[in-house]
Amino acid sequence: MRNGLAKIYQRPKLRDGRMVMAFSGWMDGGDTSTGTAKYLVEKLQAKKIAEIEPEEFYIYNFPGSMEVSSLFRPHTKIEDGLVAIYQEPVNTFFCSEEHNLVLFSGKEPNIRWNEYAECVLSLAVDFNVAVIYFVGSVAGLVPHTRDPRWHGSISTDRLRRFLQQHDMKPTNYDGPASIVTYLTVLAREKGIKMATLVAEIPAYVQGENVKCIEAAARKLSDILELAIDVGDLKERSDRFEKTLNETLLEKPDLVEHIKKLEDDYDREVRDEEVADLKSWFEKQGINLE
Repeated sequence: MRNGLAKIYQRPKLRDGRMVMAFSGWMDGGDTSTGTAKYLVEKLQAKKIAEIEPEEFYIYNFPGSMEVSSLFRPHTKIEDGLVAIYQEPVNTFFCSEEHNLVLFSGKEPNIRWNEYAECVLSLAVDFNVAVIYFVGSVAGLVPHTRDPRWHGSISTDRLRRFLQQHDMKPTNYDGPASIVTYLTVLAREKGIKMATLVAEIPAYVQGENVKCIEAAARKLSDILELAIDVGDLKERSDRFEKTLNETLLEKPDLVEHIKKLEDDYDREVRDEEVADLKSWFEKQGINLE
């Protein structure tokens, strides 16, 4: 069945449903966004229920050099002369009715943001979704030996307590916007609550960062109260960190830089813990001065 620019395969039966949203591209460093969504889809055995058709939202033949234009083209794989894969951008909705949860994984559109966002949120309304959580990442001054720092933005001031409950710092940013920001604004207009969960991850780690995916999966499991065992992901995360540590032994300058990042990270955590403890004493009427 078609619904405008989307194909709907199944309409889930949700009650004040939740949605986890992920995008490849700008805020998907270490595959934290799409990797987390993929893990949850597999772990919860979520079923594909809908997808957005790509033709209206992506530029394939972008003018310019090969280095630039290649960034916009569909992916293909040819093996021994045989075209094995031709892959256009994918924007897919999955659902686990058991967990009252929709999972959406897509690619940020090149054009027609307003229609794309309307399509995503119209399906959210159609599926009776009440709150959306975007999960993503940005590169920052965080060592790979520590959990990522979390920052968040919200569609309504009533969600400010949500940030505090889940140890996320309010985002402060002034610059180019992403489709996620536009979706947050539009969600507010449609009466859907939306919050972004953005992990600050090590800038020096390239490719898939399993440790950050594991941290994001744990964070969302806590927020959504999902009774799932992420032990398999933790084992992969530990192996990833061990391999990375062994590789870094050959780069003493980088090891020294990481040690400084660890010291700064731990100092910041201690300062925050002291501030929280002082605040608690003050609320009990105890003056520490």
